[in-house]
Amino acid sequence: MSPESIIVFINAQRVDVPAGTTALDAVRKWNAESAAQITSGSRQLSDARGLPIDAESPVYGGAIYRVIGGRRRPSDASGGDEP
Repeated sequence: MSPESIIVFINAQRVDVPAGTTALDAVRKWNAESAAQITSGSRQLSDARGLPIDAESPVYGGAIYRVIGGRRRPSDASGGDEP
């Protein structure tokens, strides 16, 4: 680990990232497929408490992130009751 590296944890795994890295980039370093799922909206990023966070927020030393299920999206804007 270099002096410019920050240690974060994603789904309980240690990841060393450069200072100034976004949470999404940290996830990308840990698992590119999970990062793509966050970008597409099929998965979401949360903090250690389970609260959703902005994937573009900067990381900080010791941060704990979890990749969780994404939000449900309605199949259409009308609610599906009309033919």
